[in-house]
Amino acid sequence: MIVLSGVDLSHFSPAVFQVAFWVVLVIVFIVVEIISLGLTSIWFAVGALAGAIAAGLGAPIWLQCILFIVVSAIALGSTRGLATKYLNNKLEKTNAEGLVGDTVYVIEEIDNKNATGKIRVRDLEWTARAMSDDQIIPKDTKVVVREIRGVKCIVEPVGDTNGITPEISGA
Repeated sequence: MIVLSGVDLSHFSPAVFQVAFWVVLVIVFIVVEIISLGLTSIWFAVGALAGAIAAGLGAPIWLQCILFIVVSAIALGSTRGLATKYLNNKLEKTNAEGLVGDTVYVIEEIDNKNATGKIRVRDLEWTARAMSDDQIIPKDTKVVVREIRGVKCIVEPVGDTNGITPEISGA
């Protein structure tokens, strides 16, 4: 005889407890999803729902567990890419990423071997380095920002753009 808080539970079938277990899991996964807002556990809530349905239909526990794993994996694999694409579509470039492609002027000679060089981009001074360690870029040379490495702009003279047309930015 199973008694919980004075209630005799022995007349309930094991399937009822199994369904209750899966429903509790669904609720837990949904609560975690609501708290995290990061698409972390909704896939498992779908899998747990499949487990609850299987339990309600009298499937053995091993089949419920396999359904949970398989349905969770299918839900994750088939919808994660779409969900993140549409839910994270408001990502913007950081200030630094937005500099790539800008054309600016060198305000201090760029010499990688001597660790010197500065450019002015949008009224801010940035440490600059040449694409090639052997290249020295004189002051007042027009350059294009090719990439950002840490806090340094990697640049090359506008004439060395390999056919790429840079955006013209305020110097």
